[in-house]
Amino acid sequence: MNRTAKLFLLLAVFAAQSVTVNAQVKKYKCMVQMTNYMGEGAYIVISLVDSKGNYEKTLYVLGPDKKWYNSLKEWHKFYSKKPANISATTGASVSGGERSVNVIEIDEAKVNKGYTLRFESAVEDKNYNVKDLEIPLTTANLSAKTDGTGTGYIRYVRLIPN
Repeated sequence: MNRTAKLFLLLAVFAAQSVTVNAQVKKYKCMVQMTNYMGEGAYIVISLVDSKGNYEKTLYVLGPDKKWYNSLKEWHKFYSKKPANISATTGASVSGGERSVNVIEIDEAKVNKGYTLRFESAVEDKNYNVKDLEIPLTTANLSAKTDGTGTGYIRYVRLIPN
């Protein structure tokens, strides 16, 4: 095989692998509807959690000011040990009665494998909720509405394939 053919074959292999990797990540619109609480805007972090309850990845952070990230206590322990550039997945905090719609990316290989989406929340001078809402990462839940616990700030979350 001549050098040009080998190069073409190598490029074809890399292109096929790239398509395979990209096909595994799917985007979802994630709408968070808040309860009608009084007070400051909530900081919420959406995390991918494994079947043992360990944080694996930060999917989105609602709350732009890093100085308040430590109020999301459990997530902040994970984030402090494995800091990641989350600037592209950070938006405004969300107040009582409001809703926020953001796009999150989920690795399809994690679906139906015991993973969970955890919504952790904190509001200044109010309660902190390590599990304000958790959604088992199943095919059915990735296009459904999930109600909050009733004790936190989130009324419900709706995921919509993008």
